[in-house]
Amino acid sequence: MNSVPKTGSSEGSRRILLVEDDSGLRRQMQWALEPYEVSPAADAAEALGQFGADVAIVILDLGLPPDRDGASEGLKVLDAILNQAPRTKVIILSGNSDRGVALSAIERGAFDFITKPVEIDVLKLIIDRAIRVYDLEKENQALRLSRDQRLPGIVYGSQAMERVARILERVSRTDATVMILGESGTGKELVASALHNLSGRAQAKLIAINCASIPENLLESELFGHERGAFTGAIKQTRGKFELAHKGTLFLDEIGDMPLALQAKLLRFLQSREFERVGGREVLSVDVRVISATNQPLATLVADGKFREDLYYRLNEIQLDLPPLRERDGDLALLGQYFLNLFNRELSRSLRGFTEEALAALSDYKWPGNVRELENRLKRAVIMADGPLITSQDLQLASGAKPRDLNLRDRLEQLESAILKEALTAAEGNVSKAAKLMGISRQQIYNMMAERKQRA
Repeated sequence: MNSVPKTGSSEGSRRILLVEDDSGLRRQMQWALEPYEVSPAADAAEALGQFGADVAIVILDLGLPPDRDGASEGLKVLDAILNQAPRTKVIILSGNSDRGVALSAIERGAFDFITKPVEIDVLKLIIDRAIRVYDLEKENQALRLSRDQRLPGIVYGSQAMERVARILERVSRTDATVMILGESGTGKELVASALHNLSGRAQAKLIAINCASIPENLLESELFGHERGAFTGAIKQTRGKFELAHKGTLFLDEIGDMPLALQAKLLRFLQSREFERVGGREVLSVDVRVISATNQPLATLVADGKFREDLYYRLNEIQLDLPPLRERDGDLALLGQYFLNLFNRELSRSLRGFTEEALAALSDYKWPGNVRELENRLKRAVIMADGPLITSQDLQLASGAKPRDLNLRDRLEQLESAILKEALTAAEGNVSKAAKLMGISRQQIYNMMAERKQRA
């Protein structure tokens, strides 16, 4: 048999494993599914023995021996395959009376189901869709891995984050001060870390300090250090963050909360690269790159006199605006799978993915806490989940959206109906003109209109 025609950029063989105990039906389907490369199996042992990394699609009859009249053996095969290779797309073969069992298999991670007697054209459409999804997931994984290597710890695929990454890679090779702006939870500290790790200072330390978490009277000492006896409790000379970050990078998080008096001392350092410890007279000089971040509108704070304008421009030689998660198209799915895999490993779980309701809830939610909130919800869901898939209840998200309709036949009918309506409108009801616009014959339009009337 010939190999499956390649789709997208997937590489290597994508063998289809056909698991069907009826020898006649198995041979018939194997023949009808050319030019796919189909490997037949008659029972669970044979199926699992043939399953391997080159199998992208499994067509699985749930009624396998010794439980031909039930589904227990087929469900065991489904679980075993998905435990070994969660991205494998399993298409369930079921009778009309087994619809409930097929839906249960979908909940356990199967890709889709088709009822017997099997319509081969419909099955081929499902297979093609499964291959496209398989390829996209493989490409996304490769994309994520390549980007993880470029920007360690940052998972993305959206154009919004791609723009950030391009700026970040370019700026990392310089010593320019960088201001990172973004809502809480968007990953400002991760971006600061990536800037440091990609720079020529990567062998030295990245020192971070949160300006909002330290009392005002102690923040100056934390940054610049102090001499013995400088204040009550100062029993020894202590180096500050600037000295500790020598030859490296200092990350000032929540810079908008820095007191005005301390802003003046920071400005003097940025201008001269010199400072004095609290209570000291010795002028010290260090080589430090400064990166700052805030979720506050600094321009507004400047206008209100709460942040020095001259310091703002010193810190803001380069500005990086991090988009909120709701504006990162496609990243929600990538991040969701990334955190699921991460917490599966950390918590010794083997969850395979999300139910349709959970995916709808994730998409419907606005994520005010951004990536940090997603991470926290996923960790809790992995801990609390009872089944093999994460549900909306596990996420503690109630979706107002309906689960996505993934029925290919229904979606094609909807698309066909919409295009027909648009063509007839554009042609002012003239069937001949509409047929020309659609690139089909008048008779095909009449047939489509008759089918729509029959379905109605």
